[in-house]
Amino acid sequence: MGKLEWKPAREVPELLAAPVRDALGELPAYAAGIDPELADTAAFCAEYDVPMAASANCVVVLGKRGGEASYAAVLVLATDRADVNGVVRKHLGVRKISFAAQDDAVGSTGMEYGGITPIGLPADWPVLVDEAVVRAGSVVIGSGIRGSKILIEGTELAKLPTATVLDLAQH
Repeated sequence: MGKLEWKPAREVPELLAAPVRDALGELPAYAAGIDPELADTAAFCAEYDVPMAASANCVVVLGKRGGEASYAAVLVLATDRADVNGVVRKHLGVRKISFAAQDDAVGSTGMEYGGITPIGLPADWPVLVDEAVVRAGSVVIGSGIRGSKILIEGTELAKLPTATVLDLAQH
């Protein structure tokens, strides 16, 4: 996909953050190196000729209820915005929800900001995958570092151990 040289991810471990390498297992995923300055979705898609509809963004949210706080990951296509205050908040059963602070997201995941991906997140984090990601076929996601991307089928993301597929996009 796009103007990238994709290789089986297990063959290029240097293109993956440690938690991603550790969690990859037998997932049929591919990785490609990119310019880290172009890791942000719009710049990446423009430079490497990858459609926004084939790129998925992972954001980390922090939910709070009764003094308890919990993280979750939300994955939506780059063309969509997640309904964080509606669907995500209700699904997680929290009263308040916000995007996690950058330092907290990086520290909690062991991944670089702008490269956080649903593969290799802490085992107790829910991963909420938008239905459109599952239907999209091959999608490009982060690799845990800004210097590369992963290509994987959306259906494989739905199979991650803590994944739940929901209609997350705002309509």
